[in-house]
Amino acid sequence: MEITLLDIFDIALAALLLFYVYRIMKESGALNLFFGVLCFVIVWIVASQIMEMKLIGTVLNKFMSIGLLIIVILFPDQIKRFLGQLGDRKRWRFFRKLFRSSSAGGEREERLHRNVLPIVYACMNMSKTRTGALIVIEQSIPLDSYEQSGDQIDAKINSRLIENIFFKNSPLHDGALIIAGNRLKSAGCILPVSHDTNLPRHLGLRHRSALGISQATDAVAVVVSEETGYISIAHNGKLTTRLSNVELERELTEIFPAD
Repeated sequence: MEITLLDIFDIALAALLLFYVYRIMKESGALNLFFGVLCFVIVWIVASQIMEMKLIGTVLNKFMSIGLLIIVILFPDQIKRFLGQLGDRKRWRFFRKLFRSSSAGGEREERLHRNVLPIVYACMNMSKTRTGALIVIEQSIPLDSYEQSGDQIDAKINSRLIENIFFKNSPLHDGALIIAGNRLKSAGCILPVSHDTNLPRHLGLRHRSALGISQATDAVAVVVSEETGYISIAHNGKLTTRLSNVELERELTEIFPAD
């Protein structure tokens, strides 16, 4: 059997695609699903294509024909998060830069400056006064269902408004503030809680909710601790604690959906 250059390119492309899917599934918290599907596909290829086992091959062929539908039914959240990760604007930033003019880049920086700094200033002030806060920034996956659990606001991103929402006597201070489309959309929202046993015990419900929404979606959650005043950020199922103001600004500038 002669191996051509096209065959080598085909194998390399398939390996690259498999690695890229693996990395996205790992970031989206669905790595077990990836390995499960991969093992099933390997068994199917060995049984039906290589060993030509007719009975088990026929059974596995039937499963393969409806396998995608079964996966979508059993793992809707993981599939939604995986597709959100695949369509993440940051992954295609290089290609978009090729077709973007310098003026468009300046407009993007201006939008980032206008939207990121109010959040950073609000977190700085709330950190000094040890005012607890939970701010969620929507990315590719819509947060409509979570927005409906709170009170609608639909206002410009404003540091004083954010601080007033989380003021201790405010009726909305216990829930989450959701930012979507560069607007303050809803406050007092209820989020899914992470049951990760590796979280330190001193982290409370806000941190667990921040980690929970970052595991269920590709959203970014910023937490200000009421006990310590420390600022934390949750993204892609990972929680980073004790961020400085500069680090928070850098993180939000990197991930904020300014486009």
